[in-house]
Amino acid sequence: MKTRLWTLILPLSAGLACAEAPPEDSPGGAVELAALDAVFADYSAADGPGCAFAVSRDGQQVMARAYGMANLEWDLPNTPETVFEPGSVSKQFTAAATILLALDGRIDLDDDIREYFSEMPDYGEPITVRMLIHHTSGLRDWGSVAGIHGWARTTRIHTHKHALDIASRQRALNYEPGRYYSYTNTGYNLQAMLVERVTGQTFDEFSQERIFEPLGMTKTQWRDDFTEIVEERSIGYRRGDDGEWHMLMPFENVHGNGGLLTTVGDLLRFTRNLDTGEVGGPEFIRLMHEQGMLDSGRQISYAGGLFVGEYKGVREVQHSGGTAAYRGFLTRFPDHGLAVSVMCNVGEANPGGLARAVAELYLGDALGEEASEEPAGADVDPARVAAFAGGFRDTRTGQFMELTADGASLRVGGPGGMSLAAVSETEFASPAGVSIVFDGPAGSGARPGATMDTPVADGVRIEPVDGFEPTAADLAAYAGAYHSDEAEVTYWVEVEDGGLVLKDRYGDGQSLAPVYRDAFRQGGSTFIFRRDDTGRIAEASLSQGRVWDLRFERIQ
Repeated sequence: MKTRLWTLILPLSAGLACAEAPPEDSPGGAVELAALDAVFADYSAADGPGCAFAVSRDGQQVMARAYGMANLEWDLPNTPETVFEPGSVSKQFTAAATILLALDGRIDLDDDIREYFSEMPDYGEPITVRMLIHHTSGLRDWGSVAGIHGWARTTRIHTHKHALDIASRQRALNYEPGRYYSYTNTGYNLQAMLVERVTGQTFDEFSQERIFEPLGMTKTQWRDDFTEIVEERSIGYRRGDDGEWHMLMPFENVHGNGGLLTTVGDLLRFTRNLDTGEVGGPEFIRLMHEQGMLDSGRQISYAGGLFVGEYKGVREVQHSGGTAAYRGFLTRFPDHGLAVSVMCNVGEANPGGLARAVAELYLGDALGEEASEEPAGADVDPARVAAFAGGFRDTRTGQFMELTADGASLRVGGPGGMSLAAVSETEFASPAGVSIVFDGPAGSGARPGATMDTPVADGVRIEPVDGFEPTAADLAAYAGAYHSDEAEVTYWVEVEDGGLVLKDRYGDGQSLAPVYRDAFRQGGSTFIFRRDDTGRIAEASLSQGRVWDLRFERIQ
């Protein structure tokens, strides 16, 4: 038996396993295999991890290929039947389960989640199930809070019990429910738990019965027990500091936010149902594609675990994902009957770029040059643009944002940041739908504030801030211990070598760089010291991408 197995595997040891090319008269037959293989050239080595992809036309799979190795210890290659995790691509499956439960009449999408989760605090305004689906709940991301505590995901075995406990300890939301969009895994873990509480089944049992089995997804399941043996599962890998491959696996049991174990072919079976409604019917299709709406009336691109938009002028429905070293992307171009799934077991992979490169080979001339038109440029003196440059504070979160001048454009952040072209002397905009309108022209006096609109937020105020060079007395005033009940962590702020260091319980420290008075930056986080009426530093807050204004009480 072992001899026969290796006979099958050895011809694939170059790291490539493939389906035969379809005949020229079949859908997708005109795409050359060499062109497809070239897309994945960086993931074809026999001594490294790789990817698999599949393509369907009008629901018929026309291509499936795989590259690189599924298991480096056993020298096993990836194949189109290899099981991967696609990370947050899983969210559309969770939204589908929630919507099916609503279509059954067992829940209402506008129910207050406290009807099902008495553990959750009363924030004064209801958080609805629909808000969980659309990421408009204001709930902080539990995994980000766990990282602030010191146990980021992949470093501890997290369960739904942990996720719910963290969520229930948050005394505040990022924002009032419905006001903004903020991507949060918490909403999707709660949906998985909601299905279990309403049905009495495990989330996997419900999903198998209502989604996976009816659609013929025979190799798909939820990773609700990471110790379970899963046939043909790949191992996730990333490069270590030594340049060698190291395993990075999702040793956790949280799911619904991610945690789907599946194949590229099974992903296509699911996305086909979003066209046909074989499971769920027309109302299911409508609700899965229903985009969220903010209180302001702005429609966002996020729907039922799906981003609805365009790619180079062609309508696209997609989602990306990553968990540990796994990466995934599932995209569908409904007007052309094309779907592409990509999953990789290498942390450095960009599955979205790979999937769209494959899609371009199939869509050809149907694609335009750009996803959207550039804003009409204005002839603005670069010196006037440069007068706007500098640091700004997001008034929602306190986070620091830097604008730099680039000729007649402003760039958010340094080189490589988003570029916003001048529309007028006071307005700048990007093709991505971000605009900044200053309160007036920049002159010889103070820089004006501005209003920023994004695809997921209206009227965000940003205010100019001056740079800050703290004195020794300033630094000494910040030193002390700060505790957060919500994150269950105490940080020690100490003065070292003329600067501030934020230390955890183990004595490991991270330098804090001053950005404006009483505010410091560490990586993507802004740590703000807050004063009482006497001017004394009494507390601090931390803001980052998925956690806004998490408060720390000064305890010494």
